Amino acid sequence: MTAEDHGATAPAPTEPTVLDEVTGMLREVLDEDEFTDAEITMTTRFHDDLDMESIDLVTLSTALRAHYGDTVNFAAFIADRGLEEIIALTVGDLVRHVLASLAAAPTAEAARA
Repeated sequence: MTAEDHGATAPAPTEPTVLDEVTGMLREVLDEDEFTDAEITMTTRFHDDLDMESIDLVTLSTALRAHYGDTVNFAAFIADRGLEEIIALTVGDLVRHVLASLAAAPTAEAARA
């Protein structure tokens, strides 16, 4: 049974938890030996540090959707950004977006009301 089955709410995710989840997704997306032991932090840049290309961002978007559902929309997150802003994106920017998206999502209880 889930927390929703008992009427309890799940604890809000924390920055370290989301960072761990995003780091796992990045390692899967990149699937490169050189990143197996590399430390991914909040200041790690997608382009400069991880050499991510646009196809990698699409794959990451798919992984985020699979993990968080429609609550976290990565495509919308980067859609309003210019090229320079996208190049400068950090893992921390994504983690903060995930946390904000999850916090803004209606709870299961509110959705049933």
